[in-house]
Amino acid sequence: MVEDSAVEVRPVAGYTGAEVVGLDLAKPLSDAEAAAVRAALLRWKVLFFRGQHLDHEAHLVFARRFGTPVAPSRRGSVSPPEFPEIETTADRLELGGRYGMDRAEWLDRRRHTLLRGWHCDHGARIDPPAASILRAEAVPAYGGDTCWSNLAAAYAGLSAPLRSFVDGLRAEHRLGVGYQPRPGDDAYVRHLLDHQQASHHPLVRVHPESGERLLFVNGYYVEQILGLSRAESAPLLELLLEQAVRPEYTVRFRWEPGDVAFWDNRATVHLAPNDTGVADGPRVMHRVMLAGEVPVGVDGRPSEPVTGTAPGRW
Repeated sequence: MVEDSAVEVRPVAGYTGAEVVGLDLAKPLSDAEAAAVRAALLRWKVLFFRGQHLDHEAHLVFARRFGTPVAPSRRGSVSPPEFPEIETTADRLELGGRYGMDRAEWLDRRRHTLLRGWHCDHGARIDPPAASILRAEAVPAYGGDTCWSNLAAAYAGLSAPLRSFVDGLRAEHRLGVGYQPRPGDDAYVRHLLDHQQASHHPLVRVHPESGERLLFVNGYYVEQILGLSRAESAPLLELLLEQAVRPEYTVRFRWEPGDVAFWDNRATVHLAPNDTGVADGPRVMHRVMLAGEVPVGVDGRPSEPVTGTAPGRW
C-alpha cells in the first residue's frame, strides 16, 4: 500500500503473483497509484487486474505509465495496423500454416521437452523487454491458463556453493534452440536463419531496480553455458531449469475476458498454454512490451550481442 492510494494488493501465491484491486485501468493513474503498482510489480513479479475491458488506446496509455512500448517489426495479420505497439497473440495460430505444418506439429517440433515452453519474452535479444502487459479479449470456457515463475526466488533457493558457481557464468540465448527440423526442406528453419538472434547473457543477472539476483535461464532460448563442455553444460542447465520452475515459485492464472496481466519480464519466465486445441472457443489476447535494458551480471559486465538486432531496434 502507498499513502493516499486506494490500491489494494492481494497476493495469490507464496512467492509469485498478486491481484490488484481498486483501479480502473481505463482511466489515467495518479502518481500514487502508479507508484503502488510499480512497487507491487517489483515485489510480486506479476500482477493481475480483473475485469478491465480496455481498448487498444487505453492499453497503451496504461503501458506508457511504466515505460516505453516497443513496436515489433514482424506481427501477424490480425494485429491492429493502427497500433504498431500492440501484438495480437491470436497470430500464433497462423504460424504453423505459414511454414507448411499444422499448429500441433509446429508446437511439437518446438517443444520437445517438458521445460522447453518456459521463457521470457524475446530472451535472445541483447535487450529483452523489461515488462509485458497482456489483456484478454476472448478466452475459451476452459484451458488457456498462463503460468509464471519467480527467478529471484529460484536463485535464492539454490545452495550457497551453487549460487557462487553460477554467479560467474554466462550462457548463449539463441532463437530456435532445440527446434526439430522436418525431413528435407523446412520453411521454419529458413525463417530462423533469415531472422536469427543470439546473445551471451549472464546466467545470473542483477535486477536494475531492485538489485535482486535473478537466475536468468529458460528452456526456450538457452543454447549452452559458455566455458563448459556440452557434457558439463547439459546436466547443469537441466538442473537450473528445473530449479527455475519449481512449483512453489510459480503461479497459474485463469483468464477471463477483460483481464490484464502485467509482469516483470526480467524477473520471471512464463509458460504459454498448449491446451487450447482441446478447448471450446477462441483465445484472443493483446500484448504490449516495454523497452528493456541490456542485462548486467554480478560482475558488472553487460550482455554481449552475437547476431541480430542492436539495442532499441525492433
